[in-house]
Amino acid sequence: MSTAPTPVSAGARLRAALAAENPLQVVGTVNAYSALLAERAGFRAIYLSGAGVANASFGLPDLGITSLNDVCEDVRRITSATELPLLVDADTGWGAAFNVARTIADLVKSGAAGCHLEDQVQAKRCGHRPGKALVPAEEMVDRIKAGVDGRTDPQFVLMARTDAHAVEGQQAAIDRAMRYVEAGADMIFAEALTTLDEYRQFTAVVKVPVLANITEFGKTPLFTVAELGSVGVQLVLYPLSAFRAMARAAEAVYGAIRSEGTQKSVVERMQTRAELYDVLGYHEYERKLDELFKREGGDK
Repeated sequence: MSTAPTPVSAGARLRAALAAENPLQVVGTVNAYSALLAERAGFRAIYLSGAGVANASFGLPDLGITSLNDVCEDVRRITSATELPLLVDADTGWGAAFNVARTIADLVKSGAAGCHLEDQVQAKRCGHRPGKALVPAEEMVDRIKAGVDGRTDPQFVLMARTDAHAVEGQQAAIDRAMRYVEAGADMIFAEALTTLDEYRQFTAVVKVPVLANITEFGKTPLFTVAELGSVGVQLVLYPLSAFRAMARAAEAVYGAIRSEGTQKSVVERMQTRAELYDVLGYHEYERKLDELFKREGGDK
């Protein structure tokens, strides 16, 4: 008797993507449709930013205002639309040890492939803004251990983000990263570094994959994949690039319609109906609908 193949978990798919592409480009997707566009562009892994959830889904700033349930809802929508492995911003884990464990378990259930926890205080700030404050390294170690304990998929990627570079300096950030790996972190997110040399110093001593966050208008220059790969970085993140472009395009379209009384001058900026249908597989849905009605008609 043949048996169905065992499904490959989302966490395993993320690890496979990193094995296939190094450095692995991980691109931000704020909703299911943008995830489909990222898949068509050829990316092997995608990302859901905490800022993306707050900004795009709720119209709020990225200041720890949204909840675990808010994030899981967006995770479910994205992972229902694509098989690409999704890395998720889990902020500080939404609470103490039991809360962190629940966060990881709920993200696994929602279809996430991995997440990163950070070492900021609960009232966190954007990693590229001033005024960040960190918890003691011991408290972050506890968060990681709780996350490991809550992991129901052993392949789920638990990444530790350290914001220490901007607060305590480069060596403190490296020291923290080493402790986080010892506590069970699979990968390290080194936030807001400013030079390739600093990344090289990280990767020389941190013996798990290190992620570089190449976000626009932040502290980190827009290094290329080749540059980052040359200093040992294994994942390169672009958390909100497409979202920022979408927002600027939307502003232009809304402004034109309002000021000109027509959208004629901005139609060339728009994705066509045919292109939208192609992304969605619309005609295949329509074909199935036609078949269903034909069957129902024949049974009457």
